[in-house]
Amino acid sequence: MKIVVLAGGISTERDVSLSTGSQVYYALREKGMQVILLDVYLGYGEAGECPGDLFEMDVDWAKDIQGVSRSAPDLSQVKALRKDGGKSAFGPNVLEICDQADMVFLALHGEGGEDGRMQAAFDLMGIRYTGTDYLSSAMAMDKGISKQFFEKYGIPTPKGCVVKRGETVEPGSIAYPCMVKTACGGSSVGAYRVNGPEELPGALRDAFSFGDAVIVEQFIVGREFSVGVIEGKAMPVIEIAPLEGFYDYKNKYQAGSTKETCPAELSKELTLRLQTCAEQVFEALGMKSYARMDFMMDEKDNSVYCLEANTLPGMTPTSLLPQEAAALGMDFGDLCLKIIETSLKKYA
Repeated sequence: MKIVVLAGGISTERDVSLSTGSQVYYALREKGMQVILLDVYLGYGEAGECPGDLFEMDVDWAKDIQGVSRSAPDLSQVKALRKDGGKSAFGPNVLEICDQADMVFLALHGEGGEDGRMQAAFDLMGIRYTGTDYLSSAMAMDKGISKQFFEKYGIPTPKGCVVKRGETVEPGSIAYPCMVKTACGGSSVGAYRVNGPEELPGALRDAFSFGDAVIVEQFIVGREFSVGVIEGKAMPVIEIAPLEGFYDYKNKYQAGSTKETCPAELSKELTLRLQTCAEQVFEALGMKSYARMDFMMDEKDNSVYCLEANTLPGMTPTSLLPQEAAALGMDFGDLCLKIIETSLKKYA
């Protein structure tokens, strides 16, 4: 099978995406697939000069990819690498190469990759890709919209509101501590814990630097969990316990920053509650193939709250979904093949 692993892009999660892409690329190559790793934004070669034998080339497409740094990348430096000015989200020859593949494995995260636009473009071109469709991707990416679906379907989620750019928020009207986060971000980029009214204006200003809508919601004090779902069936629950602070960008991708336990040390009743809720989110947002849901459990009464849904979960060395798969006896390569298998069913 000819597979393009598509990574990179120009979201704040670019480095995470490249790390995911390299891991998936090597795993699929070991499984005997003909695999190419492409940066969706930088592309390959010069525009209009697309060789037809790329899948036959003996090249290590991931050899120059580094690990995830402690902070989000400088996207202006990435954009400067595009000779054509970078107007299109697709770099030179990306669409032509993807069209030659049997499947595109989407290793993209964040804006432009996880928000449905890439999926819609591929649908229009008849290019097959992994993961859910464009509509459920868009709904899950926008935390304001997904929270509306959670509330409609009775899925518990922290109380909060959406603030649009230009709107004002009275600091005294908010219960503290609270979380302020960009509505369409990921990897905890643009997410801030606010302990009091004096911190709110600065947090809003910083969050608005990532987009035009911000979520202000109650901060749940307690334990944090994540649950992957494949074809509507929940995987084992994993607990995430940062050694300091909350599960931010650094704690997610710097080895040793977080203690992760899978399966989580929970009663059968609490485990089932989290897994059932994850499956309900999967169904409520109309997801296909696979996804991962993030939760908080209140330390006072063990109430469960869904924070968000991730339609293209990370597959880096520290990512959660591969750890959940390992608890089922599934190695990383087999997980990648399972994702391809379930994604192909969209086109049956």
